[in-house]
Amino acid sequence: MTTFHRPRQPGASLARHPAPRITRFEPIPAAYAHGRKAPFRMDLSEVLTADEYREITNSGSMSFHCIGDTGGVKNPEPQKLVEQGLEQSLHTGNMAPSLRGASMAPAFCYHLGDVIYYNGEVSEYFAQFYDPYEHYPLPIIGIPGNHDGEPINAEATSLEGFYRNFLALKAADGKPTFTPESRDSGRPAMTLPFFYWTLTTPFATFIGLYSNVPEHGRLDDQQRAWLHSEMAAADAGKALIVAVHHPIYSFDDHHSGSPTMAKELQDAINASRRVPNMVLNAHVHNYQRIEKTVGAHTIPFFVIGNGGYWNLHRLAAAQGYRDPETEAKLISAIDSRHGFMTFEISDSVINGNMTMVPRPQESWTDASAYNASFDVFSYTALPLHLANGDTARLLPTNGSNVPAHSDHRADQSPTQSATARRRAQARDAHATRTSQRAHGGRGPAG
Repeated sequence: MTTFHRPRQPGASLARHPAPRITRFEPIPAAYAHGRKAPFRMDLSEVLTADEYREITNSGSMSFHCIGDTGGVKNPEPQKLVEQGLEQSLHTGNMAPSLRGASMAPAFCYHLGDVIYYNGEVSEYFAQFYDPYEHYPLPIIGIPGNHDGEPINAEATSLEGFYRNFLALKAADGKPTFTPESRDSGRPAMTLPFFYWTLTTPFATFIGLYSNVPEHGRLDDQQRAWLHSEMAAADAGKALIVAVHHPIYSFDDHHSGSPTMAKELQDAINASRRVPNMVLNAHVHNYQRIEKTVGAHTIPFFVIGNGGYWNLHRLAAAQGYRDPETEAKLISAIDSRHGFMTFEISDSVINGNMTMVPRPQESWTDASAYNASFDVFSYTALPLHLANGDTARLLPTNGSNVPAHSDHRADQSPTQSATARRRAQARDAHATRTSQRAHGGRGPAG
């Protein structure tokens, strides 16, 4: 069994059954990128209040929630149960034993993508984001997933909803920005620097990628160069966390892991000599903690894709299974419940626990039904590097199924029809209008 590939069922040829979805590489609309300058960094002090940030720096540790694939389309109950668990963990101390008595409660939530199903529609943001998290008091930051960037039709603009609600401009007077889709929820839009970006905090550096729409993900040349640069520039005295929607490894029967993202991260590690302390992924709708030796270090690769989308993906391997091609080992996993992760990071250790929430037919009010001890773990937070002579190998050692780097041009025909050009021009014009409305009719900031 491999963590990268899943055979199709007999007779399921895509040549005979073309998918109606638009799953090609979608360049970030020029209007959404205009005026935003690399290296796309934001400090945690820009997300929290001064008192909240001071409490973290004085406490000696930082806690945060982590979720992925949350959009409650079709059936909103699993998402509401996860939100209730998130909220309960703040008020009841419902954490694993290793985190009870931690210096402070979680300060923010990091979302690993697929906020809105199925096409990141602006019209779905209230039902799938603002309404479910109305009573969750923490800021929610993160990266887009493939469904956040997948256009609903050829005329739609990729990433419009995420842009409006997570990349809003900071108001000149410092007051929060509210979008029409937030309605009466009271949750302001976030002001992230870009779709892929770096979060600096007192105890760790988070590098968040946007792996785009295609299955297994895709980075263009610009984002690849940015990733290498940010890995090399990450604070040498702090833990490093890499987040990307498409999982490097996954032992599931639906998507499996991404050799494309494995190669991107492998190359970035070898170029920068910096090894992430952990890798956070989603996309697959279950929970998995996978370990892989990178150089001399055992690194956890998490799949946290059980955050609320109704359909969970089945596991294709038992706990303890080691993939013979990649040597990635499945340490802990579950495919029958939704949940969320809590991490605590200090100068020396990363503690964490996965909380499982009740099924919709079970009691929503019984606190004991929220199992905070399903998976409890600790890893080092000390900065990790490749030793001299070491090489990171995330792909199979025999080199099979290794993708070549390519940007979005590989998905395009050598010639583009006049109709396709007109549609692309219309999408760009719509993105420009959206950008102007989002910035009070001024257009993007220079």
